[in-house]
Amino acid sequence: ELFTMFSNSVTNGGKTTLAEKLKNMLPNCDIISQDDFFKPESEVETDERGFKLYDVLDALYMDEMVTSIRNWMKNPASSGVVTEEPQNTRDNLKNVYILIVEGFLLYNYEPLNELWNRRYFLTLPYEECKRRRSTRVYQPADTPGYFDGHVWPMYLKYKNELEENASMQVDYLDGTKSQEELLSCVYSDIIQELKKLRE
Repeated sequence: ELFTMFSNSVTNGGKTTLAEKLKNMLPNCDIISQDDFFKPESEVETDERGFKLYDVLDALYMDEMVTSIRNWMKNPASSGVVTEEPQNTRDNLKNVYILIVEGFLLYNYEPLNELWNRRYFLTLPYEECKRRRSTRVYQPADTPGYFDGHVWPMYLKYKNELEENASMQVDYLDGTKSQEELLSCVYSDIIQELKKLRE
Protein backbone atom coordinates (compact mmCIF):
# COMPACT_ATOMS: atom_id res chain seq x y z
CA GLU A 1 0.00 0.00 0.00
CA LEU A 2 1.44 3.39 -1.06
CA PHE A 3 0.97 6.77 0.57
CA THR A 4 2.46 9.88 -1.03
CA MET A 5 2.62 13.25 0.69
CA PHE A 6 4.01 16.52 -0.58
CA SER A 7 5.66 19.08 1.66
CA ASN A 8 5.95 22.49 0.03
CA SER A 9 7.36 25.62 1.62
CA VAL A 10 8.55 29.14 1.29
CA THR A 11 12.36 29.24 1.37
CA ASN A 12 13.70 28.25 4.80
CA GLY A 13 10.20 27.32 5.98
CA GLY A 14 11.41 24.14 7.66
CA LYS A 15 10.18 21.55 5.17
CA THR A 16 13.42 19.54 4.97
CA THR A 17 13.78 19.26 8.75
CA LEU A 18 10.13 18.28 9.08
CA ALA A 19 10.46 15.66 6.34
CA GLU A 20 13.55 14.10 7.94
CA LYS A 21 11.89 13.89 11.35
CA LEU A 22 8.76 12.32 9.85
CA LYS A 23 10.90 9.77 8.03
CA ASN A 24 12.28 8.59 11.37
CA MET A 25 8.78 8.19 12.82
CA LEU A 26 6.90 6.55 9.96
CA PRO A 27 7.09 2.99 8.60
CA ASN A 28 8.95 2.31 5.34
CA CYS A 29 9.34 6.02 4.66
CA ASP A 30 11.52 7.61 2.00
CA ILE A 31 12.13 11.21 0.87
CA ILE A 32 12.62 12.72 -2.58
CA SER A 33 13.85 16.32 -2.48
CA GLN A 34 13.22 18.84 -5.24
CA ASP A 35 16.55 20.50 -4.46
CA ASP A 36 18.30 17.45 -5.96
CA PHE A 37 16.91 18.34 -9.41
CA PHE A 38 18.25 21.86 -9.90
CA LYS A 39 19.91 22.51 -13.23
CA PRO A 40 23.57 23.64 -13.13
CA GLU A 41 24.08 27.39 -12.78
CA SER A 42 25.08 27.70 -16.45
CA GLU A 43 21.61 26.48 -17.53
CA VAL A 44 19.60 28.77 -15.23
CA GLU A 45 18.25 31.92 -16.88
CA THR A 46 19.30 35.40 -15.75
CA ASP A 47 16.88 38.34 -15.85
CA GLU A 48 17.60 41.92 -16.85
CA ARG A 49 18.70 42.79 -13.30
CA GLY A 50 21.28 40.03 -13.28
CA PHE A 51 19.29 37.77 -10.94
CA LYS A 52 19.56 34.04 -11.53
CA LEU A 53 15.97 32.75 -11.81
CA TYR A 54 16.15 29.76 -9.47
CA ASP A 55 12.64 30.07 -8.02
CA VAL A 56 10.87 28.93 -11.19
CA LEU A 57 10.15 25.49 -12.62
CA ASP A 58 12.46 26.08 -15.60
CA ALA A 59 15.41 26.01 -13.18
CA LEU A 60 14.69 22.36 -12.39
CA TYR A 61 14.76 19.02 -14.20
CA MET A 62 11.13 18.37 -13.31
CA ASP A 63 10.73 15.49 -15.78
CA GLU A 64 13.54 13.66 -13.99
CA MET A 65 11.88 14.33 -10.66
CA VAL A 66 8.57 12.87 -11.86
CA THR A 67 10.42 9.81 -13.19
CA SER A 68 12.10 9.30 -9.82
CA ILE A 69 8.77 9.52 -8.00
CA ARG A 70 7.05 7.12 -10.40
CA ASN A 71 9.95 4.65 -10.18
CA TRP A 72 9.69 4.70 -6.40
CA MET A 73 5.95 4.09 -6.60
CA LYS A 74 6.44 1.11 -8.92
CA ASN A 75 8.80 -0.63 -6.53
CA PRO A 76 9.25 1.14 -3.18
CA ALA A 77 10.81 -1.88 -1.49
CA SER A 78 13.82 -1.71 -3.82
CA SER A 79 14.39 2.03 -3.38
CA GLY A 80 16.82 1.61 -0.51
CA VAL A 81 14.19 2.66 2.01
CA VAL A 82 14.82 1.32 5.50
CA THR A 83 12.21 -1.36 6.09
CA GLU A 84 12.78 -1.70 9.82
CA GLU A 85 9.70 -0.35 11.52
CA PRO A 86 9.98 2.49 14.03
CA GLN A 87 9.20 1.17 17.50
CA ASN A 88 5.88 2.97 17.67
CA THR A 89 4.61 1.60 14.38
CA ARG A 90 1.14 0.12 14.61
CA ASP A 91 0.79 -3.46 13.38
CA ASN A 92 -1.73 -2.52 10.72
CA LEU A 93 0.69 -0.05 9.11
CA LYS A 94 3.61 -2.40 8.57
CA ASN A 95 2.80 -3.07 4.92
CA VAL A 96 2.52 0.61 4.03
CA TYR A 97 5.21 2.44 2.08
CA ILE A 98 5.33 6.20 2.46
CA LEU A 99 7.01 8.71 0.18
CA ILE A 100 7.55 12.31 1.25
CA VAL A 101 8.29 14.68 -1.62
CA GLU A 102 9.63 17.98 -0.35
CA GLY A 103 10.34 21.14 -2.30
CA PHE A 104 9.40 24.74 -2.95
CA LEU A 105 7.58 24.44 -6.31
CA LEU A 106 5.47 21.30 -6.36
CA TYR A 107 1.78 22.08 -6.60
CA ASN A 108 1.59 24.02 -9.85
CA TYR A 109 3.32 21.29 -11.85
CA GLU A 110 0.55 19.32 -13.51
CA PRO A 111 2.28 15.90 -13.87
CA LEU A 112 2.61 15.70 -10.08
CA ASN A 113 -0.98 16.57 -9.24
CA GLU A 114 -2.37 13.05 -9.60
CA LEU A 115 0.28 11.47 -7.37
CA TRP A 116 -0.48 12.95 -3.96
CA ASN A 117 -2.42 11.70 -0.97
CA ARG A 118 -1.81 14.79 1.16
CA ARG A 119 -0.40 18.24 0.46
CA TYR A 120 1.18 20.50 3.07
CA PHE A 121 2.46 24.05 2.63
CA LEU A 122 4.67 25.72 5.25
CA THR A 123 4.34 29.50 5.33
CA LEU A 124 6.40 32.26 6.95
CA PRO A 125 5.93 36.02 7.26
CA TYR A 126 8.31 38.21 5.27
CA GLU A 127 10.62 39.33 8.08
CA GLU A 128 11.14 35.84 9.53
CA CYS A 129 11.68 34.35 6.09
CA LYS A 130 14.27 36.99 5.22
CA ARG A 131 16.01 36.53 8.56
CA ARG A 132 16.29 32.75 8.11
CA ARG A 133 17.46 33.13 4.52
CA SER A 134 20.26 35.45 5.64
CA THR A 135 21.65 32.75 7.95
CA ARG A 136 22.03 30.20 5.16
CA VAL A 137 24.94 29.83 2.75
CA TYR A 138 23.88 29.21 -0.85
CA GLN A 139 25.89 28.11 -3.87
CA PRO A 140 25.84 30.35 -5.82
CA ALA A 141 25.50 32.96 -3.07
CA ASP A 142 22.52 35.33 -3.02
CA THR A 143 23.38 38.59 -4.77
CA PRO A 144 22.41 41.91 -3.10
CA GLY A 145 18.65 42.45 -3.39
CA TYR A 146 18.01 38.88 -4.55
CA PHE A 147 15.53 38.00 -1.80
CA ASP A 148 13.37 41.10 -2.34
CA GLY A 149 13.85 41.17 -6.10
CA HIS A 150 13.21 37.53 -6.95
CA VAL A 151 12.74 35.03 -4.10
CA TRP A 152 9.93 36.70 -2.14
CA PRO A 153 7.93 37.95 -5.19
CA MET A 154 8.01 34.45 -6.71
CA TYR A 155 6.83 32.92 -3.45
CA LEU A 156 3.89 35.36 -3.26
CA LYS A 157 3.00 34.70 -6.91
CA TYR A 158 3.08 30.95 -6.38
CA LYS A 159 1.11 31.05 -3.13
CA ASN A 160 -1.55 33.29 -4.72
CA GLU A 161 -1.92 30.83 -7.60
CA LEU A 162 -2.52 28.02 -5.11
CA GLU A 163 -5.07 29.98 -3.11
CA GLU A 164 -6.98 30.88 -6.28
CA ASN A 165 -7.17 27.24 -7.37
CA ALA A 166 -10.33 26.04 -5.66
CA SER A 167 -9.72 22.42 -6.68
CA MET A 168 -6.33 22.32 -4.97
CA GLN A 169 -6.60 20.72 -1.51
CA VAL A 170 -3.68 22.09 0.52
CA ASP A 171 -3.11 22.13 4.28
CA TYR A 172 -1.31 25.35 5.23
CA LEU A 173 1.06 25.15 8.19
CA ASP A 174 2.46 28.05 10.21
CA GLY A 175 6.25 27.79 9.86
CA THR A 176 6.79 30.01 12.92
CA LYS A 177 5.47 27.24 15.17
CA SER A 178 7.98 24.95 16.86
CA GLN A 179 9.24 21.92 14.97
CA GLU A 180 7.75 19.73 17.71
CA GLU A 181 4.30 21.25 17.22
CA LEU A 182 4.45 20.97 13.44
CA LEU A 183 5.75 17.41 13.63
CA SER A 184 3.00 16.34 16.03
CA CYS A 185 0.31 17.91 13.85
CA VAL A 186 1.47 16.36 10.57
CA TYR A 187 2.29 12.97 12.08
CA SER A 188 -1.17 12.67 13.64
CA ASP A 189 -2.76 13.73 10.38
CA ILE A 190 -0.83 11.13 8.37
CA ILE A 191 -1.66 8.34 10.82
CA GLN A 192 -5.37 9.20 10.53
CA GLU A 193 -5.12 9.26 6.74
CA LEU A 194 -3.36 5.90 6.68
CA LYS A 195 -6.09 4.38 8.84
CA LYS A 196 -8.69 5.58 6.31
CA LEU A 197 -6.73 3.99 3.49
CA ARG A 198 -6.65 0.67 5.31
CA GLU A 199 -10.41 0.64 6.01
